[in-house]
Parts: sequence; structure tokens; C-alpha cells
Amino acid sequence: MSDSDLRSRIKEMLVKNLMLQVTPEQIADDLPLFGAGGLGLDSIDALELVVSMEKAFGVGVPNSEVAGKALRTVNTIHDYILEKRGESVQAGGKVDKSA
Repeated sequence: MSDSDLRSRIKEMLVKNLMLQVTPEQIADDLPLFGAGGLGLDSIDALELVVSMEKAFGVGVPNSEVAGKALRTVNTIHDYILEKRGESVQAGGKVDKSA
């Protein structure tokens, strides 16, 4: 999946699962998701976002500190997903080598 495809899927997930009143195309990659200067998401939205990420991308968010960094924008979610998927691939590779 290309970077732009992943960003598009993240935006579609945000709009659909959080029932946002915007289209995916209206969400800039670097638009803050939380707070008055962005989409205005709140803590309930953050919980729903974490559940949605796990269902859609197989990536969990272990705690609020990680969430605070990973869930700032579409770009930070994108980078977090790629990072976690990379760790899974590396872990799988290590297990395969030792087997």
C-alpha cells in the first residue's frame, strides 16, 4: 500500500468511524485532530480512534502517552502505523530465523 493510499484510508476511517461532518478530502495530512485549531476531536473520539485503528490496521496504542504523540494528525497516525507494522515484520523475521 502506498503512502497516499494509507493516508486516504486513515482519513476515510476518521470520517466513517467518528461520524465527522467533513469529507476525507477536506482533512489535510497535517491538520491537528484535537483542539480548537483542527478537527476538534475529544477524549471519547480518541478512544474510538484507537479501537478503529486496531480493527482497520491491526495496530494498537498501548497508553495515553503514546496516543498523545501518535494521534496528532493524519501524518503522525500514518507514521505510527508504518512503524508498528515494521516492528511486526522485524519480530516475525527474527522468529523465523531462530526457528
